[in-house]
Amino acid sequence: MSILTRISEIEAEMARTQKNKATAGHLGMLKARLAKLKRELITPKGGGGGGPGEGFDVAKTGDARIGFVGFPSVGKSTLLSNIAGVYSEVASYEFTTLTTVPGVIKYKGAKIQLLDLPGIIEGAKDGKGRGKQVIAVARTCGLIFIVLDVLKPLGDKRLIEKELEGFGIRLNKKPPNIHYKVKEKGGINFQAMVPQSELDGELAKKILSEYRIHNADIILKEDCSADDLIDMVEGNRVYIPCIYLLNKIDQISIEELDIIYKIPHCVPISAHHKWNFDDLLEKMWEYLKLIRIYTKPKGQLPDYEAPVVLSSEKSSVEDFCNKIHRTLLKQFKHALVWGSSVKYNPQSVGKEHVLMDEDVVQIVKRV
Repeated sequence: MSILTRISEIEAEMARTQKNKATAGHLGMLKARLAKLKRELITPKGGGGGGPGEGFDVAKTGDARIGFVGFPSVGKSTLLSNIAGVYSEVASYEFTTLTTVPGVIKYKGAKIQLLDLPGIIEGAKDGKGRGKQVIAVARTCGLIFIVLDVLKPLGDKRLIEKELEGFGIRLNKKPPNIHYKVKEKGGINFQAMVPQSELDGELAKKILSEYRIHNADIILKEDCSADDLIDMVEGNRVYIPCIYLLNKIDQISIEELDIIYKIPHCVPISAHHKWNFDDLLEKMWEYLKLIRIYTKPKGQLPDYEAPVVLSSEKSSVEDFCNKIHRTLLKQFKHALVWGSSVKYNPQSVGKEHVLMDEDVVQIVKRV
């Protein structure tokens, strides 16, 4: 029996099963079984076989990478052409883009790589079309733009989310706050620090037994679902921020546009007329969580033209030095910092100091 048949059988059984406390354990086991089969589908056993799709993997350049995902002919190529000035073949029929087309924009001093990924078709996660390679490239992005046609947004949105979820991509979510560690002996040690609405020790044991794990520590630090625990056990999930771009707003009324603006994580645009690009770029910067650090050579003015761009989650002086050159830390004595991360201007700091957006840094080396 093929993996796809087994997946559809389990999905059918889950749809038939009523959700209540008595069936929670059975549903948890089915969800775990489903996750295992989907993982096999993405990375087939036996390794070997053909390499990545031709023309798909693009070398990572710049400070961040954004992938455009969407169904064919929603305007991804037009959007990339107009934002980055890159010519990606554009036509009004479906499936024009057949390989990944990269482009680069400079925004607030940061170089951001944009990837126009080929159109996704329904069933991409099951290996239909070239969707498998498309979503594999999407996993390496720091932000995903899901481009939707404003005239049929919600149906398409659900389908694309389902395809990406099937590939272990979690959109606009944080990793579940679960401490999970496999042991050699001692059984399953289950602890919940906060009241749980779904998970209990019995359900956790059933899910883990599906993975043949019988000795582990599980500490839940927030209200978690069975899916959260499965995500932790699988360990191959990526959590990526996402912005939904509702394209072709020139075809709707002002009243409809007001309603669309209230949807979270959404930016209405018109790729063809270049409407609302400022709002899009501002939101892109906010979701990428990047900060700019300016360098100051000794006895000279700071260089405001070419900032060193860091992620706000990795923004210590040590990260700053590594971004410039790996050997810089060996000669590092201390750093002088001007800006909002210090009390005094300038202030001498060590390599653990966390920098903030638009700080100015001068590295003092050992003699």
